[in-house]
Amino acid sequence: MSLRLGDQAPNFQAKTSLGEIDFYEYLGKSWGVLFSHPGDYTPVCTTELGKTAALKDEFEKRNVKVIALSVDDIDSHQGWINDINETQDVEVTFPLIGDKDRKISEAYDMIHPNASVNATIRSLFIIDPNKIVKLIISYPASTGRNFQEILRVIDSLQLTAYHSVATPADWKDGEDVVVLPSVKTEDIPSKFPKGFTEVKPYLRMTPQPNK
Repeated sequence: MSLRLGDQAPNFQAKTSLGEIDFYEYLGKSWGVLFSHPGDYTPVCTTELGKTAALKDEFEKRNVKVIALSVDDIDSHQGWINDINETQDVEVTFPLIGDKDRKISEAYDMIHPNASVNATIRSLFIIDPNKIVKLIISYPASTGRNFQEILRVIDSLQLTAYHSVATPADWKDGEDVVVLPSVKTEDIPSKFPKGFTEVKPYLRMTPQPNK
């Protein structure tokens, strides 16, 4: 059974590079990014974990905790982390889950048999503080993730969780947003005092409300 947007993210207990964790306890009241890798000591994954470590401050200011997973064991993870730190000039401080029995990978539908029967694809889940899955992105093993896009969608998810807006195509933090159709035009001035532009009756734009 695959996870879908709006589903409760499965909790789990796991051994990680930083010791044993309970996933829900690790997240606490933070947002979470859980992402998988086809395997340790692989070139694209090395750059991805290095980029994640380099963006530590960006994740922290968004109240996001990151955690990675592969089907290799913790001993393998520890050696690989040393290589990541050395080659990417970073310090990996977030946990890497060892999922040798693939229980977590299967709970999160990270193994796609037509791609690989024994390795996880590049799955990424963004989970809100209520432990609800808000976004899922899946990449093939050959394609590294765009971490600026991951930060962008976190900004969008956090904005739209607390305001009656949606973000348009190619939106970046600080740009105008779309007023939800559920908001009547006559109610916009009281909800969005910065003003709005009615492009069409169903397309109303307003400055980002939390800026």
